Amino acid sequence: MRVFDQIAAVVKSGGKTRRAAKMQSLKITHPDIKEFITCKSEEEKKAHALIEAGYAGDYCNEAYNSVMFQNANLSVRVTDEFMDAVEKDGKWTTYSVTTGEPCEEHSARELMDLIAEGTRLCGDPGLQYHSTINKWHTCPNSGPINASNPCSEYMFVDDSACNLASLNLMKFRKEDGSFDVESFKKAVRLFIIAQEILVDGGSYPNELIAENSHKFRPLGLGYANLGSMTMSLALPYDSDQARSLASAITAIMTGTAYAVSAEVASLKGTFDEFQKNAEPMLKVINMHREAAYNIPEAQCPGYLINAAKDAWDEALSNGTQYGYRNSQVTVLAPTGTIGFMMDCDTTGVEPDIALVKYKLLAGGGMLKLVNKTVPMALERLGYSVDDIKTICDEIDKDETIENSKVLNPDHQAIFDCAFKPRNGKRFIQSTAHLRMMAAVQPFISGAISKTINMAKESTAEDIASAYMQGWKMGLKAVAIYRDGSKRLQPVQTKKHSDKKADSAPVQAAAPVQPAPARPFRRRLAETRNSLTHKFSVAG
Repeated sequence: MRVFDQIAAVVKSGGKTRRAAKMQSLKITHPDIKEFITCKSEEEKKAHALIEAGYAGDYCNEAYNSVMFQNANLSVRVTDEFMDAVEKDGKWTTYSVTTGEPCEEHSARELMDLIAEGTRLCGDPGLQYHSTINKWHTCPNSGPINASNPCSEYMFVDDSACNLASLNLMKFRKEDGSFDVESFKKAVRLFIIAQEILVDGGSYPNELIAENSHKFRPLGLGYANLGSMTMSLALPYDSDQARSLASAITAIMTGTAYAVSAEVASLKGTFDEFQKNAEPMLKVINMHREAAYNIPEAQCPGYLINAAKDAWDEALSNGTQYGYRNSQVTVLAPTGTIGFMMDCDTTGVEPDIALVKYKLLAGGGMLKLVNKTVPMALERLGYSVDDIKTICDEIDKDETIENSKVLNPDHQAIFDCAFKPRNGKRFIQSTAHLRMMAAVQPFISGAISKTINMAKESTAEDIASAYMQGWKMGLKAVAIYRDGSKRLQPVQTKKHSDKKADSAPVQAAAPVQPAPARPFRRRLAETRNSLTHKFSVAG
């Protein structure tokens, strides 16, 4: 692990200022599991000590560059048997990787406590629910799913890869607040066909990954801006209506994607490993379909429920007749970077971090981001133009909506965010994050890359409880971040300088020095000049 960590430290993805991405996971049966669980939190303590001694604490400077395991996400692969043992306070045995012989016996609950304490200290390790992952595996006869990609949304057989794509859900919101199902299905169809073509046109890290990616042809279509969608409809993120809406939209996406995959299979043939896995794959497709028929109808518009059912009926019918061109079709990626390019207020399935937030840029500087969905939600709630302007000005000034003199207190939950604002008290509870994930997980081929945000005051017991809830809800993976557990986090609810301003003793005024230039967002004009260049393709 130390060797790979140092290799990742010098690998720069997408230029000099972007870090490498790496996931390291270990099964709960491994003899070294205790050392794996604690390795990153022990290094985090060293980084904290260095920062307190005066070393710079951002990711480009001495403190974090001096300690190990900062270039990977860590996850423990837990089974149903282990989680049962935790619940019953039973014993857990590790086994030799080479011989299969029993090694050490541990208290299952103590191992879970170690995991939870590590998460509390530094955000790692997370959990991946091995049994649940393989229960929904479309190709079990080709081998089990042992690991995931760095963000934990792509989970499939060893040495395989998928190409990712995401749709901005707000682009399918009509002016009256309804969801444009037909346009959404057309977009899904177009993207799946394009991604299928890319399987043959893409490049891969090595021959084995290239071979498996062609044998299974997995795809990773997803979406972003769910948090903005629910807010724009005046639905609290933590509400049955928001969860049912998310369930239906996700079901339509994946059901349509599998139906298109079967249509392509009728023309181009199935993926190579389909016949070996036809029975288990159709079983998984039927599990998705049954989940679509169980979306709570009282909490969701009927046209979305019907579209979700129709999509899965077609996916199963077409697949039974033609098979499928792709072993997987959807994941929910974090969209942390492309979300900015897509003009999203929120990423993936996340709610907004805060109505006003500050993003630290990897190369230096800070970007102030203000939520653009609030006026849309206020208009839907019936506020006047003047009241909307007043409330937005209050948000910009106070960095929270809680102190607004105009907003109806009954509407505050609609604007709740993941983090507690600097001048407020409200935030979305961890159970709400888990429930939203549970609402969409049955309709995803892979998994969900999402952070369960928890308050700074959260304890290891709170974290262990969240991990247990995630397992019982049928999630495939859970990653938790306790606010402030990292001495520097990329997105914050206050300016980096606030802490110094709050804690510094009063001193005589010094001459004011000009502040360094900070980057800011400049939107392109709707109509703009461009250069054209003539070129020819194939002569």
